[in-house]
Amino acid sequence: MSKEFFNRLRERAVEIHVQDHLRARLERGDKLRVKLGLDPTAPDLHVGHLVVLDTLRMFQDEGHTVVVIIGDYTGMIGDPSGRSETRPMLTEDQIARNAETYFEQVDLVLDRSKIEVRRNSEWLASMTAADILRLMAKATLQQVLQREDFAERIKSGASIGAHEILYPFNQAYDSVAVKADVEIGGTDQLFNLLFGRDIQKAYGQEPQDIAVFPLLEGTDGVQKMGKSLGNYIGLTESPEQIYGKTMSIPDALIERYVRLVSGFDRRRQDEVMAMKPRDAKAAVARQLVNRLHGEEAARRAEEDFNVKFRKREIPDEREYWVKGATDLVSLLVDTGIANSRNEARRLLEQGGVRVNGEKVGVDSRAPVTGDVLSARRRYIELK
Repeated sequence: MSKEFFNRLRERAVEIHVQDHLRARLERGDKLRVKLGLDPTAPDLHVGHLVVLDTLRMFQDEGHTVVVIIGDYTGMIGDPSGRSETRPMLTEDQIARNAETYFEQVDLVLDRSKIEVRRNSEWLASMTAADILRLMAKATLQQVLQREDFAERIKSGASIGAHEILYPFNQAYDSVAVKADVEIGGTDQLFNLLFGRDIQKAYGQEPQDIAVFPLLEGTDGVQKMGKSLGNYIGLTESPEQIYGKTMSIPDALIERYVRLVSGFDRRRQDEVMAMKPRDAKAAVARQLVNRLHGEEAARRAEEDFNVKFRKREIPDEREYWVKGATDLVSLLVDTGIANSRNEARRLLEQGGVRVNGEKVGVDSRAPVTGDVLSARRRYIELK
């Protein structure tokens, strides 16, 4: 069974370090401590997080201990991974509020009775200046500045906050504190995870094996899913929102959603990939709602979507009446059709907005008046 499990893990992962070492541990039947760090820089997890959460569930089902570290201390610094600028520092209150929501959301996928949940303030907040100096002496500044994001900022002349240098050291020390055997994360975490191996070795521990997984693109089909980009599908959003947003993803992303976050077994994945794009997206949308809200909620969300969009019937509550002139971008955001102005512009650019059955162009400055909308009972409809 361990050999089969390793093959499933290797199929999902982009890279595994050190592959032979991890395989040997699994085949010996070693019970491993598998670490995932989550920085609560925003209150909501999204569908992209299912890539690693599902992997943790796989480890749980094999009898391994999952250690979820809520980065309430590192969250105040902010992970610089993939960033072209310094993150704003969050307050302790912001971190605490965001962290509280993570516990509830992780429970949607993982078996809470088999999770060891830790906050890294448990060990990092009590470190003295001398402790920090000893930690930072375990590596060189040159090592840290090899990070792709830091190197790019230096090349472009962008600033690097001195406090950001602490982040990889702190994340690496988390692995020391919990004695991690394996750490998983997205491909943007590769440097941090490898750095954790170096720091564990410097503290006399056997270095963790690591597995990195692909980052899921958001509903815009271009950038990785993220709340700040307005291209996310939140784990705690309503069934209708999850279903509708999934139906809005570009056809080119269907396979990634099917393979990475649907939760379908391999046979069902292949069946869905053989469908027409519209039907494949519907299958994924229903499955995601089913996973997060249950089968009955999935059925209702599908019916709601079909009534509003597939059958081109817009119920009364989807007719929008606007007093005075407004631009389409503002209207899409104000009515809740789009979650942000960026998402509204994307819908317009893709021809996904209609007024009175006619596609509206991308000129978001074109005014829409309440008189025209109400007199002719015009409505806005998403593709």
